[in-house]
Amino acid sequence: MQDDRLSSGVPGLDEVLHGGLIPRQAYLVRGGPGVGKTTLGLEFLAAGAARGEKTLFIVLGEAEAQVRANGDRLGFDTQAIAFLDLSPSSNFFTEVEAYDIFSPAEVEREPTTQRIVEQVKQLQPQRVFIDAMTQFRYLATDVFQFRKQVLSFLRFLLEQGATVLFASESGPTTPDDDLQFMSDGVIDLQQASGIRYLTVVKFRGSDFRGGNHTFRLLGTGIEVFPRLQPEVYEQEFVMEAIPSGVPELDALLNGGIERGTVTILTGPTGVGKTTIGVQFMKTAAERGERSVLYAFEEQVSMVLHRAEAIAIPVREMVQRQTLSIVSVEPLQFSPDEFARLVRQEVEQNQARIVMIDSVAGYRLSVRGADLVSHLHALCKYLQNVGVTVILINETEGITGDFRATEIGISYLADNIIFLRYLEIHGEIRKAIGVLKKRLSDFERTLRELSITPGGIRVGQPLSQLRGILSGLPEQVENPRD
Repeated sequence: MQDDRLSSGVPGLDEVLHGGLIPRQAYLVRGGPGVGKTTLGLEFLAAGAARGEKTLFIVLGEAEAQVRANGDRLGFDTQAIAFLDLSPSSNFFTEVEAYDIFSPAEVEREPTTQRIVEQVKQLQPQRVFIDAMTQFRYLATDVFQFRKQVLSFLRFLLEQGATVLFASESGPTTPDDDLQFMSDGVIDLQQASGIRYLTVVKFRGSDFRGGNHTFRLLGTGIEVFPRLQPEVYEQEFVMEAIPSGVPELDALLNGGIERGTVTILTGPTGVGKTTIGVQFMKTAAERGERSVLYAFEEQVSMVLHRAEAIAIPVREMVQRQTLSIVSVEPLQFSPDEFARLVRQEVEQNQARIVMIDSVAGYRLSVRGADLVSHLHALCKYLQNVGVTVILINETEGITGDFRATEIGISYLADNIIFLRYLEIHGEIRKAIGVLKKRLSDFERTLRELSITPGGIRVGQPLSQLRGILSGLPEQVENPRD
């Protein structure tokens, strides 16, 4: 946190703002109904009150009692926040106030302004939240008067030493372009397809992290999940080979896969992709390194059962904290939320291998957004901090024309290991080969793969067969031909 910044009080938002809000500026929080504008304002004021700052909530719409009740339910200390309630009371309706000579705007504006001036000068607040500024539009006789009134109001608050957040009730029929021009910063809150997005549109005097950042309204307030910018994270590491512990497989890979690289394990369902990935984690655990497996398609108990059935001691690895298996419900997380989970494992628990099982499950969490861009950012971040990435990719075809992936992510991979089913003499068998290895040479033959109770077995090169990639190999009389 920079010394000249104020914390917004919202987890993740200060990261988007590159340290927080600049003091003595005015920021617009805009968005439709129910998107979280008032909650963000309460968090801003509560963060200031916790630091011993004087804070003021100017209520123009919802009643003070209702705002306090909602804030208390979220765990905020609303008693530490001063309120100025300018919302209309029930008396306005029951007494049927009428104005014969002056318009309502002219009559209401003067007492409203006077109450604000008195409260601000008496309290001298360091943080002010106004909910919602668009109510002043109804106290102005025309657009020019509204703009002039708001500019004067904001300048008065800033001259008193306050940092100001003000909300607008924006919508197709109530544009707030004029308020955006008048503010020093604009925070846009949106909701689409069940996902909430926060976007910083404007931030005078500072850079910020652009793009849409997902956020959630939780029982304790708002949490923002900043979109990954891989170039921000970088550290030095030794790009050494990581062996699998299976000699024949390591021979295929010329010693193993390198640290800080992305490996795609691709093939049809049930062929052994996850098992191969866990094998690399087993040897990492023997070196005392931590790995994490994100299972989008299987329960943790199923992963444990399958691995133990082939003599991989995953329970012991979990107990020793050299392995974490996390079951992920794809529709529960946005890509930014999932990236935060991965960052916590890497930065707090020092995970050195991350496996995503599978890309198809991860794709569900994107929910219509650009899969490749999100996956690219996550993989590049992990590479930049020296973490080895294993992506499990399931192909649809059991046999037939060979394709490494079907969703255009091959370019991400430094290594591509493919697995295939074979039909030989009426029997289903498996083969494994390397299609790509960016940092070293590799064996260009295919080998037979067996998953046995004793572990993974990789046979000798299948040099006597041709047409393996089609899944229907033919015997070759003279392999050298």
